[in-house]
Amino acid sequence: MPIPNNILTWIFCTPLLTALVLLFIPRNYRVIIRALSILGTFISMFLAIAMFCHFVPGAPGVNGYQFNQEIPWVDSLGISYHVGVDGLNVGLILMGAIVAFAATLCSWEIQTREKEFYVLLLIMSGGILGAFASLDMFFFYALHEFALVPTFIMIGVWGRGERKNYATFQITLYLSVGALIALLGLIALYVMSGTSTFDIPQLIAYAKTNPLSASSQNFIFPLLLFGFGILVSLWPFHSWAPLGYGSAPSPTAMLHAGVLKKFGLYGLIRIALPLMPQAAHSWMTILSWLCLGNILYVGWVAMRQRDLNLLIGNSSVAHMGFIFLGIATLNIIGVTGAVFVMVAHGFLAALTFALSGYIYQKTGTLEMAQLGGLCRPLKFIGVALIMAAMAGCGLPGFANFVGEVTVFFGSWKVFPIVTVCAVWGGLVIGGIYMTRAIRNILQGPVPDKFASLPDAGLWRKLPYALLLASLFLFGCFPKLLTSQIEPDANKIISIYQSSSAAHLKMEKTPVQTASIAGSQMVTKNQ
Repeated sequence: MPIPNNILTWIFCTPLLTALVLLFIPRNYRVIIRALSILGTFISMFLAIAMFCHFVPGAPGVNGYQFNQEIPWVDSLGISYHVGVDGLNVGLILMGAIVAFAATLCSWEIQTREKEFYVLLLIMSGGILGAFASLDMFFFYALHEFALVPTFIMIGVWGRGERKNYATFQITLYLSVGALIALLGLIALYVMSGTSTFDIPQLIAYAKTNPLSASSQNFIFPLLLFGFGILVSLWPFHSWAPLGYGSAPSPTAMLHAGVLKKFGLYGLIRIALPLMPQAAHSWMTILSWLCLGNILYVGWVAMRQRDLNLLIGNSSVAHMGFIFLGIATLNIIGVTGAVFVMVAHGFLAALTFALSGYIYQKTGTLEMAQLGGLCRPLKFIGVALIMAAMAGCGLPGFANFVGEVTVFFGSWKVFPIVTVCAVWGGLVIGGIYMTRAIRNILQGPVPDKFASLPDAGLWRKLPYALLLASLFLFGCFPKLLTSQIEPDANKIISIYQSSSAAHLKMEKTPVQTASIAGSQMVTKNQ
């Protein structure tokens, strides 16, 4: 059955239109507000699944993008509404839509000012889905900011814990600085590209024949690397993430840690690598060592946590190191693995924060020392938490294993020492803090006050089952995703390799010319 070419517009506009409808519904109509929110994100998820199933890997499309839709907006500045998908973002849009639906289902924990919360959650969902679908740098950045603002508000108003105000201030400061640095990089790219367009495919096509000068690349690339890096919690700019997620309501943490945080990683792959390949080559060794800070240092910090949400938050930051390592390889295996981990971690982060939210609502605490034996009263939640922990450790059968192993294969060719450290950090350190958390929360004697806790009902099980099924699906059948990622990851790597070959040729040419001239002079003298 054919699907409309404007399906991407409907995927991200459906939550936004639902949020607009909610504004006209009285706040005391709680059931209707929740039902409409669930319906809006369900329709968006259904359309995303249909889009994913109809996507043809490697198909030519329009400039290599399928479901392409372009409408000029500000011709004088080269801004247009342009959306499309290829292998790099088709999985991210699917993951984002599924997580948005699951987060809406998990919003039952919100008991005050529900109308405002659902409106903000829907705006956040629509904004980030639109950012992933956008092929115009202006809308790419603007929609991300549109999705980011609700995060600050939701933590400040519905957050929990004594440090929620500090967490709100810190996350606002860090992410605003990171977004500002990335904006400076994007503006510099627009000015120095010489094309007067924000359209990403046009910029890439122009750069193939008219590459940016080395000085321009060396100026712009660090701005994008560290601007996007702060948004992704690249070490040492990561301290905002664990506390922010620990203080956020569960649906907000699910969407931000699972989906919104992938914006910076996607921006590096989509924009920075193909447009500034020479500068990327010079920075990748530095990036490979910085990512060890995520994997090792943040992993050690996670081992010291006594609060489940802080442990999950630090674990989420540590997993970002594997994605940065895959990007740093600049080979097709590593970049494919990086995109795969982005999708897998989105499902995993959403699942773990959703489960911690359920435990908090039933027990009133996430201090692991006060919990124990919860696998007896909370059988489904306990089993789901064990499976999530094993997925976080990279157990085969889950999508995280496929992505991380692929990254390690790609990085071994380029950074063998870093790879050994990353494998040790991922397996040993990750295994220690995850199994310790399972022992403290789910095993041992059950405190008397938790002995009669009700397990999740059928409706409450749906979001956890959906996220687990997604992890299993791509873990057992990884080709569903790798076959889509690989052709377009290869295009990015081909641009880098062509640029490296041309740069190497330019470096060798003066030497060869001098050698030829010298031999001619010797022959003439003889």
